[in-house]
Amino acid sequence: MAKKNEWKNREGVVYSTNQNFQYEFAGSEEQNTLPVQQQNLKITLDKNGRAGKQVTLVTGFIGKRDDLESLTKLLKTKCGVGGSAKDGEIILQGDVRDKTMQVLAKEGYKTKR
Repeated sequence: MAKKNEWKNREGVVYSTNQNFQYEFAGSEEQNTLPVQQQNLKITLDKNGRAGKQVTLVTGFIGKRDDLESLTKLLKTKCGVGGSAKDGEIILQGDVRDKTMQVLAKEGYKTKR
């Protein structure tokens, strides 16, 4: 984080006379990743706001960003498509719902279409 933007993230304290005071910054604490068997993932097809292009969305993942990125990479390679992970959901290019369900079921995830 850039130094000049840190002051924007301070929580509630404007000024302190304490010489040793450290500001507490609001940070999004990542949740621990749930085990594979406890994950309930929803697979949907979406084309709203995407210039008519279809994408497969995988939502409902609870866990750390690194684990989400690794799952995204697995799905992209197994399905042979491009995609990304944003805001806790996986976006895969095209209609690959069936293939995605097969890959996730093989890995042990619970899926719902």
